[in-house]
Amino acid sequence: MIRGTRAVPMLVGLMVVAITFYFARIGELTTLNWVVSHVLPYVVFALIVVFQSEIRHVLTDLGRRLTFLSASSAEGDSYDDIVLAANLFSQHQTGALIVIEREIGLRTHIESGVPLDARLSYDLLATIFRPSAPLHDGAVIIQKDRVAAAACFLPLSMNPLLSTQLGTRHRAGIGITEETDAIAVICSEETGAISFAVGGKIERDLTVEQLRERLSAELRRHITPATLPTTIAANSDYAAFDSPLTEPAPRQSDAGSTEPRS
Repeated sequence: MIRGTRAVPMLVGLMVVAITFYFARIGELTTLNWVVSHVLPYVVFALIVVFQSEIRHVLTDLGRRLTFLSASSAEGDSYDDIVLAANLFSQHQTGALIVIEREIGLRTHIESGVPLDARLSYDLLATIFRPSAPLHDGAVIIQKDRVAAAACFLPLSMNPLLSTQLGTRHRAGIGITEETDAIAVICSEETGAISFAVGGKIERDLTVEQLRERLSAELRRHITPATLPTTIAANSDYAAFDSPLTEPAPRQSDAGSTEPRS
């Protein structure tokens, strides 16, 4: 549970200190024994402060498991709109960060963005993350079947083991899953790759079907596959229709002049 985190070198340091104190007691070193006897009562509080993040993760995981065992399996909401939106963002290489709240509330992060409290839909996600939209920067936080807020600020992961190729959007998605039990879906605007973050770990270059399976597994719900929109070829007769992520093109008036479309 603590593998790959900052807790590992801290534990190694504590073990070295404990071994030093042990040999000091065996060797009857009076000064060190006096220090140990006076410092030891405060060690427990120091450990709580140093390992507060890891302790919070352990308690959260334990509570989530107990809640899942005691609660009945109720029919959940469908998150297939997220899968469809991720497919759109991947095709158009549009950056997006979608966070799904679970047991641990994200109120602090929701208050950092623009509150929406709107019904979750594919069209809404496509509109929010449109490059020209004022809310496309930051994260969208979802509570059940509602989009709670957009343009939210998230904590960045400080894990030194993460790839240097991961940018701010990916580190923010990992960071929120390190501190809470939330799920993050990230789309890269450079490559269009879809990533899935949970528990401080990230899975990169997922297909749309793999994303659907991971969401279904983590949310323990059945997500009915929806028909994915097909990519329109550039020379197709239907290429004249605008994508939700592109700006509307000007049209020709009867006199031959160019007029902006409404």
